[in-house]
Amino acid sequence: MRRATEEPAWLRWLLCLTAVGLLALFLALPLAAVFTEALRRGIGPALAALEDPDAVAAIGLTLLVAAIAVPVNLVGGVAAAWAIAQFDFPGRRLLTVLIELPFSVSPVISGLVYVLVFGAQGWLGPWLETRGLQVIFALPGLVLATIFVTFPFVARTLIPLMQAQGRAEAEAAATLGASGWQIFRRVTLPNIRWALLSGVLLCNARAMGEFGAVSVVSGHVRGETNTMPLHVEILYNEYQFVGAFAVAALLALLALVTLGAKAVLERMGGRRLESA
Repeated sequence: MRRATEEPAWLRWLLCLTAVGLLALFLALPLAAVFTEALRRGIGPALAALEDPDAVAAIGLTLLVAAIAVPVNLVGGVAAAWAIAQFDFPGRRLLTVLIELPFSVSPVISGLVYVLVFGAQGWLGPWLETRGLQVIFALPGLVLATIFVTFPFVARTLIPLMQAQGRAEAEAAATLGASGWQIFRRVTLPNIRWALLSGVLLCNARAMGEFGAVSVVSGHVRGETNTMPLHVEILYNEYQFVGAFAVAALLALLALVTLGAKAVLERMGGRRLESA
């Protein structure tokens, strides 16, 4: 006999089939379309599109921007999460709101803000120009825009975990004479390492796939300021569909690898919690 708190079998099957159908429609089908279009003319043209000098420059620039933005957000996210979870101070709520700001603001708007501040006609543009410094339509602008849109990932991954763990272990270490660095290295970091790696992976995935903010500050200079998403847009607008889908397939493959690595890290973190 079915218990009162248990759903009927037909409802469970209906919910499962609905979930699987939606996943197939909105995730699996688009991914399959990307890889199918990339290989429509065979693997040779797809590889040739990836070996194009502009594509190579776009891939290299994407990796460079991510290599700069992710470590910055790693340090900033850990510092912000540690401060919010371990200390009480004026402005704590404000800091939490500011961390979540990039989730609420359109990336295009954030890019326009950087143009307003650092552009040639912006607040600091003339001052930078007299000193031979260029932010907008150059690597610094791409990095700043990417840092802004990806900053919350590390912090928001760590804050709930660190708040759930509490301050007892850190306070005990402090009473035993441990310094702040020793507490972080020997108490805090071992407890958050799997969540930290997961947040870094999400941050890296967003950094490589960001389009809106980067599009505004890049200037779309082929071979110089175009990242992979921007290169995909240019190729698609020029009806070079094989090249566009080949680069898009590479981005999708990186995303799938990121999701797989994140799932492995979450499983390892779950096993650690069970053993603890």
